Amino acid sequence: MPPMRALVRTIRDVMHDRRAATAVEYGFILALIVLAMMASLGSVANQTTGMWGNVSNKVQTATGS
Repeated sequence: MPPMRALVRTIRDVMHDRRAATAVEYGFILALIVLAMMASLGSVANQTTGMWGNVSNKVQTATGS
């Protein structure tokens, strides 16, 4: 089989293969889940930092430092 025919056949096979489309869809779903996790962890981190800052201020006020 000439190289050009092999290339055309390979491209045609890839275009008709639906497994790759499914893998891409799962990749997008995974990426969205990771982005949601990062956003929620960032929010929790900000709230936790604020809470510990408040605790630190109250301890300093109580000890007179």
